[in-house]
Amino acid sequence: MKRIRSRAPGPRTPITLAIPALLAVAFLLLPLIGILVRTQWGELAGHLTTPGTIEALRLSLLVSCWALGLSLVLGVPLAWLLARVPFPGKTFVRSLVLLPMVLPPTVGGVALLLAFGRRGLLGPWLEDTFGITLPFHTSGAVLAATFVAMPFLIISLEGALGGLRPRYEETAASLGASPVRVFFTVTMPMVAPGLIAGAALTWARALGEFGATITFAGNLPGTTQTLPLQVYLLLQEEPEAATSVSLLLLAIAMLVLVALRGRWTGTPAVRSHETRPPVDEAEPGVAPAPEPADAQRAAPQEFWSLHAHVTGFNRLTLDAEPGTTIAVVGPNGAGKTTLLRALLGLTPRAHAELRLGDHDVTALPPHRRGVAWVPQDGALFPHMSALANTAYGLRARGVPRAEARRSAREWLDRLGVGHLAQRKPAQVSGGQAQRVALARALAARPRLLLLDEPLAALDQTTRAQVRHTLRRHLDGFGGVCLIVTHDPVEAVALADRVLVLDDGRALQDAPPTDVTRHPRSPWVARMLGRNAWPGTATAEGIQLTGGGRLLVADPLPAGTDALAIIAPEAVAVHRDKPTGSPRNVWPGTVREITTSGSRLRVLITSEQAPDLVAEITPQAVAELGLADGTPVWTSVKATEATVVAL
Repeated sequence: MKRIRSRAPGPRTPITLAIPALLAVAFLLLPLIGILVRTQWGELAGHLTTPGTIEALRLSLLVSCWALGLSLVLGVPLAWLLARVPFPGKTFVRSLVLLPMVLPPTVGGVALLLAFGRRGLLGPWLEDTFGITLPFHTSGAVLAATFVAMPFLIISLEGALGGLRPRYEETAASLGASPVRVFFTVTMPMVAPGLIAGAALTWARALGEFGATITFAGNLPGTTQTLPLQVYLLLQEEPEAATSVSLLLLAIAMLVLVALRGRWTGTPAVRSHETRPPVDEAEPGVAPAPEPADAQRAAPQEFWSLHAHVTGFNRLTLDAEPGTTIAVVGPNGAGKTTLLRALLGLTPRAHAELRLGDHDVTALPPHRRGVAWVPQDGALFPHMSALANTAYGLRARGVPRAEARRSAREWLDRLGVGHLAQRKPAQVSGGQAQRVALARALAARPRLLLLDEPLAALDQTTRAQVRHTLRRHLDGFGGVCLIVTHDPVEAVALADRVLVLDDGRALQDAPPTDVTRHPRSPWVARMLGRNAWPGTATAEGIQLTGGGRLLVADPLPAGTDALAIIAPEAVAVHRDKPTGSPRNVWPGTVREITTSGSRLRVLITSEQAPDLVAEITPQAVAELGLADGTPVWTSVKATEATVVAL
């Protein structure tokens, strides 16, 4: 039977592109094959063990290692500056970094000679003041190698830093870590692949440097004669030995590139969350632990009120007494996250004059404000275990390691993830990671706690458990907590006040019961499951913005911008036009039927009124024969419509 060979799916490679590509590969490969073919393998060991070659190899390793060290000391800060700090002349500085890569090495050597030579700009001063002479000295070879190799480190590390989202560093700062601590404990570990790749390329480039070295440092055996210079001399006297030494340099370069496996641009060490379970894993027998007996000792002993005046994108004033929890709600783009970042001092879009208790912290950097933040994705440090993540804020504030880890373990136990203490973030589900992030913020003992949708990744059962634990902590919290949420249950269960934002302005700031009964935002009304119709008040009701009118029992003064709130259960659905008491009757068409607990929600569109949602029983849906596209009539009693002024 004839075997059918399968072909990998995908588009066929155009022949007009394949042929030039193969020619390019051949062009790059043939010189390497030439070295392999011309190498006298029987004499290879003898060529590589001559005293001159061994001395040149020793000097090359010495120069390349010193060049790598100097590149790390100077290049890492410069790469961070280019990736993180906007400053005038940034484009020019980046061009300076790239210049040695495109500049002929000999020209680079001439430039170094004119700068650091005995007649250069700094050479005479260095010689007279410190007795340092760089040309024709090993230090000159180090300087030349650093000049041509350091750009590889800077470019690789800048790319890795550019791919690292600042939220990790911002979260670390909110936990009390200084910029230097953040740099060494968060930034550098997370960009380690880019740093290692850049360092390897820098070392390899320094090892193979020729033009700048011979021009600036000369070719002195035992002093500046590195392997590339040795090859140059051997070509004139012993071509076979030059081929053998060239093969050695080629092997070293290939080993470096194979070890890097193409990762010379570097990527932050963040494992993809796609490997995580999409929801919180249910583990039998695992639930938030009860509060330990010494829970009160971990609580802050001081009380911190909040006064904030936010200008810029947001325009609002916040005042709250110690122990107050404020739920911040609003549509996407309303300014919720911007408000939190302004309180942290992390955004130029908005500025917050912030006072916590008797302390004005407006001028303080984020790590000294005492404001802890849990971003939407948790921003757990991927290179740390759950326990180390949770203890990070305490360690940043100088708490001894043993005490910090003990307190961190208690918080993990309270939130039901103590059994995950030794796991990395990539080894837990999204919901578990969110609980660890919440434990990390609570363990830091902040004055102001900012939670950006902290329970969004949890399943319903775990969300209720964690909400209960969080509520217990907030009841004894001495500061103020702001929770951004889209869940009305969270707003009612956790908050003392609900702050409604829209386009950076506060539309409503009231207790949850008031917001539930009288929402002043269409978005909030819909979040609570109500029908919300904006319009202008008339003598009998509201002239709706989307067309049509609504008659109400208690109208507002004519001309007032108003919002009509209609509960879905107050909407009656009929197959024929109703008669009797309803004053608001519209024809419509069923567009969607969805489940809401034990009842069904029916979306009805009409040319005479905005879209309307009715909530009825499954039995009523069956009796009426409702389905997508069914023509119906809807009615709302005037007494069932609530009108609030906007």
